[in-house]
Amino acid sequence: MQSLYLALEKSLLIARQVNGNWCLESHLDGLQVMCLAVDSSRPEHVYCGTYRRGLWRSEDAGRTWRPVGDLPMIPRDAKSIQYSNITAVAVSKKERAGDYGVVYAGTEPAAMFRSEDGGTSWQDLASFRELPSSSSWSFPPKPETSHVRCIAVDPRVPAHVFCAVEAGALVQTFDGGATWEDRVDGGPYDTHTLVMHPQAPDRLYVAAGDGFAHPKRGYQESLDGGKTWFYPDEGLCQHYLVSVAVDAGNPETIIVSAASNPQLAHDRLNGEATLYRKARNEHWKEITNGLPKAQGSMTAVVTATESGRFYLLSNHGCYYSTDTGLHWERLPLDWNKDLGHQHAQAIAVTGEK
Repeated sequence: MQSLYLALEKSLLIARQVNGNWCLESHLDGLQVMCLAVDSSRPEHVYCGTYRRGLWRSEDAGRTWRPVGDLPMIPRDAKSIQYSNITAVAVSKKERAGDYGVVYAGTEPAAMFRSEDGGTSWQDLASFRELPSSSSWSFPPKPETSHVRCIAVDPRVPAHVFCAVEAGALVQTFDGGATWEDRVDGGPYDTHTLVMHPQAPDRLYVAAGDGFAHPKRGYQESLDGGKTWFYPDEGLCQHYLVSVAVDAGNPETIIVSAASNPQLAHDRLNGEATLYRKARNEHWKEITNGLPKAQGSMTAVVTATESGRFYLLSNHGCYYSTDTGLHWERLPLDWNKDLGHQHAQAIAVTGEK
């Protein structure tokens, strides 16, 4: 059975296809949803991060949920803080035999934690907060703090993990978080999404907010594991990027969600966001076939599943493409007015064949 996990600001929805029909379930009502992740080793294990209510786990493909163990209290500014704002979560493949993949949780204020038992107990990855650049991390709407925006695990090396702080740094660890390498000159400063591709070792794809201040830096790539970066932006007319996905069968086919600036990306009433696609030896091209108009749209989140197939979640609903993102179709889900005013946070798909 196919399941789609759809995280919006105030809703965690699960769409399931049973006997060719789609039904939509609502979970964690009343919580502010921030992020989600699926354990690829055991796809019935799903994690959802919330604001002020910590991390939640399902062991039955989202049918029931329970909060996992509290993250450690950490001294900060002469007092101890309980890190309950989970802003990013990722799960690596199993490093050894056991029931769970390693769970990485990122928070606001920016800190990183690791669990080897599905979130029952946690290890504070303290060296992350000791990076030289940490003193400059600051989120413009709340400049007194920063948060982990994105965590990406290398599909080939489970202990190799990238972490993006909004705003200030893209950093990485090669030993599961024991030690960290700081940001590099010329690298992304405001990474929103980073993905890797198993067929393209050391290639990093980044959708960033950097393009708001530096138009050529909305989309960024590295071919050497993050040591150096370049900015292929030919054809992009909107440079504030939020999400990126790469075709599972072809690392040259890339889709990004974009807006001209942060306000148009997130405005619930007057948003204006769109989608771009890039293939080998081509410039970026705006994609509109089957998608709602840019006017009234907040930036979407996109994901790639099997070869040629993408899914997209926006305030207008959930869409899919079976031809590498050229054409899209809306899933027949009951999308009420309240959902139309919520920003898409994350999407994950399981059960495809």
